[in-house]
Amino acid sequence: MIRIDAFLSFNLAVVLLLCGKALVMKLPLLQRYSIPEPVAGGILCAAVVGLIYALSGTKILFSLGVRDFLLLIFFGGIGLNSDIRSLLRGGKPLGILVLLATVFILAQNLTGMGVASLFGLDPKAGLMAGSISLTGGVGTTLAWAPIFVRDHGIANALEIGVAANTVGLVAACVIGGPIAAFLIKRRHLKSASDAALEIGAPNARRYVPLDYISVLWAVLALNLTLMLGVGLHRLIETTGVTLPTFVSCLLAGILLRNLTPIAVGQALNRAWPGIGQGLALLSDLALGIFLTMALMGLQLWELHGAFLFIATVLALQVGLTIAYVILVVFPAMGRDYEAAVVSAGFGGITLGSTATAIANMAAVTQQYGPAPRAFIIVPLVCGFFIDIINAIIVSAFLS
Repeated sequence: MIRIDAFLSFNLAVVLLLCGKALVMKLPLLQRYSIPEPVAGGILCAAVVGLIYALSGTKILFSLGVRDFLLLIFFGGIGLNSDIRSLLRGGKPLGILVLLATVFILAQNLTGMGVASLFGLDPKAGLMAGSISLTGGVGTTLAWAPIFVRDHGIANALEIGVAANTVGLVAACVIGGPIAAFLIKRRHLKSASDAALEIGAPNARRYVPLDYISVLWAVLALNLTLMLGVGLHRLIETTGVTLPTFVSCLLAGILLRNLTPIAVGQALNRAWPGIGQGLALLSDLALGIFLTMALMGLQLWELHGAFLFIATVLALQVGLTIAYVILVVFPAMGRDYEAAVVSAGFGGITLGSTATAIANMAAVTQQYGPAPRAFIIVPLVCGFFIDIINAIIVSAFLS
């Protein structure tokens, strides 16, 4: 086993992200289907590491502790660029998306249990290849696996869950952009927002000079947001409610963005466009490096032993996701440009992770224009509602 230390792992992620960005800028095919830039480098690294393991049996592991901090920076920036009026306008679509995700969790689990039965496995094993690993992500997988082993006799629950999460994460990165591109081109959709693009720079305006003071203010704002967010997270924990830390940082950013002008006056509003540009840059970097590190850290050898079952169930899950997004999510969300961007993120919600959903949407908005409400609705659905609903549904299936 070879373990790469944190410093080298971080710098390798930067190099891989640069390679991915260069490929997307040079290859029109990748732009046309809005493939997220971190995918190219991250997946390539994971494939090389997997090949080394297959040929020599040597596992290469990266130290990725900084990855979670980057996610907090990204969501802090999302909150700081969020106008509360836009958030309130997203109330109805938010409720619709929660309902759609709930229905899809049920469909995922029924699919997983059905395939497990066909392979002669305990149907409960199919839950580990359903909403636990796909909608829930690796954290939910690690939390549920010991319960399946101890209480339900599914000895390989962890391996099934990790393998399904690995394949789902890759699939989520690949399908989100093409789905949105298909919907946008088929219906000739255009962004209706007059706001500047908040996450990611458009491919045609990649190198926009930034003001030094604006970036410095953006760094300070992010640091204050993360401090407030971590404090808010600890306060929420005292109530017995468990939410991801990034949700608290998102809320902290929204609070600072909308309450600070009231406290210090309207001078902040006049300076905000420059600060917002700095926040967009820092958030874009944090998201890109985070997702690159997540993909380069995939341990593809975890697929060994359950490959045929995982391949079958994930092929059905990915097909189900594509059909559900095009036929249900897009029409229910309004058939407009914002709905297409949300559709790009839905695969990330139900197959990968919150960061994957945001990366898919960022790739689409870089290509076609801003969709501010989508960047509020999708993280709130992922952070506030999905984990709670998923836990209730899984418990119901187990009982």
